[in-house]
Formats: sequence, structure tokens, C-alpha cells
Amino acid sequence: MNHAVSFRQPAVKAKSWYSFRRNPALAQERSNNSRWLAQMVRSQRSGRTCLPHFLGLSPVDYHWMTHHLLLGRQRRLPLASLWQQHEDDLRYEQDLRQQLLELRRDEWNEIRYLLRDNRAGHNDCELLLADIVAAGCLGGDHLWRDLGLMTRAELSALMLQNFTALALANSGDMKWKKFFYKQLCEQGGGYVCRAPSCDQCQAYEDCFGPED
Repeated sequence: MNHAVSFRQPAVKAKSWYSFRRNPALAQERSNNSRWLAQMVRSQRSGRTCLPHFLGLSPVDYHWMTHHLLLGRQRRLPLASLWQQHEDDLRYEQDLRQQLLELRRDEWNEIRYLLRDNRAGHNDCELLLADIVAAGCLGGDHLWRDLGLMTRAELSALMLQNFTALALANSGDMKWKKFFYKQLCEQGGGYVCRAPSCDQCQAYEDCFGPED
């Protein structure tokens, strides 16, 4: 599967408003994603996430997202001018958090591919969310906090809607970062720990404890 994303063309395509009006469930999913993305942007601008300025997206994909998906004051119109794009390129290169992401790009890509391989396939916003969630995994706090969401329940709802198979596989409600890395270890033939099962592991609370 080709996961490459062009930094010259948006990674997603806009669906017509007509298709959303004909499908209420699709419209509700779009509304949910818009709300979660807007919350991430607000939190990032307030310094309450580990995300770079563009949330782990390319400037092109970020502006596509803000134009097509964000609600209310977070929506930016019109699309970025050529001058704005030049400024964004500089911001992208000088953003310290983006630089840190670049240092761990292989790790970011592995999580991103895991998410993209398990996307629900309902809309192309899932591609953007895979990139953003993967960027959040590089932070040091609980994933929902590193993404700037309000609660862990919001993150679980985001996962269930956009990465359904992966969310259902987390039947034990494992902490999301731990769960992603466990999946990657199992895919590579490795083992997360030496305990015969999670129930018998001395570090059980580290993986399944509360995230308040």
C-alpha cells in the first residue's frame, strides 16, 4: 500500500455538500470530526498540546482542513495566498515541535501507517486524523491530553468513528499509546513485555490504569 503524501497536493479531497445532505450519518461524522479538530487547534494555540503549529500536517493539508472542516471562528477563508504559503513554509521549518517530529519521523510513520491501515473508510478526513494522532503519540502525556482533547472519552469516540477496527481491537480499554505500540510490536514479531498475559503483568496499571 502506498502511504506517501505529497506536500504539494492535499492528502484529502472534498466531498460535495450534496453527499452529506443525502447521508445524515456521514454528516454527523463530519460534524464530530470538525468539533474534535477545532478543539485540537484551540488547544495547540493555547499551548496545551505537544502538537506542532500545523498539528503534524503539511501546511497544504492544514489549510485544506481549516478551509473545509473547521467550524465557526476556527475556519479560515479564503485559502492561503502565495505569500501566506511562503510564511507557512518558514514557520513549518522553524517550528521546534515540528523539528522534534522530524527526528522521530520513522516512529511517527509507523503509527501513522497503523492508523491508516485501519481507517474506517467513511471519509478522507481519516487520513488527516491519522497524521495528527500519530504526532500526538510522540508527546509525553496521555494521548488525549497531548492532542488537546477534553477527555479520554473524546479520544475513544474519535478512534471508534475513524479507526473502527483498531478501536474494537482495544477490547480491554488499554491506554491508547500503549495499545498502538503493542500493535506495532506484535506486527514486528516482538513482545511488549515478558509477562505471559496482561492480567499477570506487574505493570498492569501502567497500561490499563485511569488517565485522569
